[in-house]
Amino acid sequence: MTNDSPTGLLHHVELYASDFEASASFWGWLLDELGYSVYQEWDGGRSWKRGETYIVLVQADEEFRDEPYHRRRPGLNHLAFHAASRDHVDELTETLRSKGVPILYEDDHPFAGGEDHYAVYFEDPERIKVELVALK
Repeated sequence: MTNDSPTGLLHHVELYASDFEASASFWGWLLDELGYSVYQEWDGGRSWKRGETYIVLVQADEEFRDEPYHRRRPGLNHLAFHAASRDHVDELTETLRSKGVPILYEDDHPFAGGEDHYAVYFEDPERIKVELVALK
């Protein structure tokens, strides 16, 4: 297998929302900031694509909307995205704050992941943890 093969790369992630409009607003803004574009839209769903990877958001069926997500239960803990730079992390952190999105691990921000790990951690409307990390 060669490095230019897509084998093993992330194809897509699908998230379910109890409040589709709130989650679509949150993810739409964030993914736009990270270079994604709206890819598909349908009643109760939307996806954003960058390169060959896409993120899908779907309205959860009513019978499951009251079951709260918690990242410490078995399953998904968080999604981490590359930021362009430390300045990009700082800019998005300020935008998140201006939107009223709580920053997780505020006392250790932006080094909550360690002294060599520059990132911001926050939650989407469903409380899924999201990380934006700058490699340099």
